[in-house]
Amino acid sequence: MNQYSDFAFVYDELMSEVDYDGWVKYIEEIIKKENCKVKNILELACGTGNMTIPLTKKGYDIAGIDISDQMLSVAREKAEKQGVELVLLQQDIRELDFEITDLDCVLCACDGFNYITYDDDLESVFSKTHELLKEDGIFIFDISSFYKLANILGNNMYGENREDIAYMWQNYFDDEENLVEMELAFFIKDEDGKFERFEEIHQQRAYTEEEIIEMLQEVGFSSIKVFGDFTFERPTDETQRIFFVCRK
Repeated sequence: MNQYSDFAFVYDELMSEVDYDGWVKYIEEIIKKENCKVKNILELACGTGNMTIPLTKKGYDIAGIDISDQMLSVAREKAEKQGVELVLLQQDIRELDFEITDLDCVLCACDGFNYITYDDDLESVFSKTHELLKEDGIFIFDISSFYKLANILGNNMYGENREDIAYMWQNYFDDEENLVEMELAFFIKDEDGKFERFEEIHQQRAYTEEEIIEMLQEVGFSSIKVFGDFTFERPTDETQRIFFVCRK
């Protein structure tokens, strides 16, 4: 099953409690603390544009890339309703191909890199990002921590029943491959009041902080800072979201 196909059209409703404005604010705080002049941004795994649209409204020249045509379709529709012009490209970031170099910033938010399940593929993305950035450019991304995937999401089931949509989310963690497989079934009410069932299977890789840092160093990033859970403090053993701030 393709990830983020049918799910793309209910993604925003199910993620309605995520504070994307706070996320954007945190990204801007990082840029300010790094004393980095950022005008243009390449956003990887941009999804339905929840970061892309507000960043564009703030005056950044931003291009978004995502593997899912359906997610990009939702992003375009949202942007049009808000009077925002977006530059969006459908592409697998594991085969990242972007013509513009000397970028100020490359961004990947909302654990997009956890969906890259092989070391070689992730290191390739890091290497290409390093090539695309200008000297002293900034690379900002986050991952769901090993702790979160293994202990909170892994081997657990979640569900919710709303008026027009319901879902069941069953997870299985493979502690040999460090992969969490997420079986998602969701039910959407149609115009006749009947519920239609859709299913998708997602996989995410649990990476340690040390594994990520080693890859970043291998491709040439000279300065790497690591923060936990939207703070400017080091992650703890129970941090759920880890942010990496890298300079070329």
